[in-house]
Amino acid sequence: MSHSQPSTQAGGSASLEAGPAAKGADMNDPGSRRALRQGAKPAKKPSRAGRNLPAAIGVGVVLLGGLLVGLLYSPLAIAAIAAVFSAVGVWEVSRALEVRGIKVPQVPVLVGSIAVPLAAYFGGTEALAFALAGTGIAILLWRTIDTAQDALRSILAGIFVILWVPFLLSFALLLFREPEGYIRVAVLLLLVVANDTCGYLVGALAGKHPMAPKISPKKSWEGFAGSVAGATVVGILTSVFLLDQPWWFGLVLAVATVAAATAGDFSESMIKRELGVKDMSNLLPGHGGVMDRLDSVVFASPVVFLLSVLLVPVAM
Repeated sequence: MSHSQPSTQAGGSASLEAGPAAKGADMNDPGSRRALRQGAKPAKKPSRAGRNLPAAIGVGVVLLGGLLVGLLYSPLAIAAIAAVFSAVGVWEVSRALEVRGIKVPQVPVLVGSIAVPLAAYFGGTEALAFALAGTGIAILLWRTIDTAQDALRSILAGIFVILWVPFLLSFALLLFREPEGYIRVAVLLLLVVANDTCGYLVGALAGKHPMAPKISPKKSWEGFAGSVAGATVVGILTSVFLLDQPWWFGLVLAVATVAAATAGDFSESMIKRELGVKDMSNLLPGHGGVMDRLDSVVFASPVVFLLSVLLVPVAM
């Protein structure tokens, strides 16, 4: 008898499609017996990493491809995309903080989330410092004239969000201003993608020893090793063939990027656990929210920028 052919014996036995479900069903439960008699199919088992993998891959390819094309053909578009991602990330974090009754000053924080990265792109480090200071003053003044309670906590939350998302992300735009900056930013993105992808694949296939089970139980030491290995290959290849630097520079860049990206992942996971949310939002199918993708980038950006500024002149 073929797998899809139903049984026609008397007594209304279930179709063979229901066989797998019967193994895990409680036959003492009338609902389970009724479901089996009706040929119910077993529920789909979620992926080991808890993601919709096809959607995650599709969204990831589109985002990475769009960014790489923008780096090559439209630098201003990259600054605009960074500002939009910064604003959306700030909105997601602000919305998550409201779960615990922490109200972020929305207007100055959202304005600052756009102004800070654009200042870094157009004016460099000095403009970034002025934009950051101006945003902090605007947050303080906004909450000073507001009569809502918990003003101090609101001010601190606003400053925290600005420092976490737009300020750290701005280092990628500072990197863009360096000689051949579009290549350096491309290397940053490729390293982060290698970290996430290789860590996910190795962790899903062989992960057995959690790094920090109370913070992120699905991140394992095996996955971390996969991230280091994958990023090292990408780092050495891009260092030699794209940056025209020695192989050791790619190795240092890869290991530092993986360490920073992992710290960013853990930081966001810890914040989400404290707030009691699974994802910052559901804007990106298979990924969660924008901050669920930016968590690695925002921590890796200042590390790659500093290493590029400090080590590239020595390597040359």
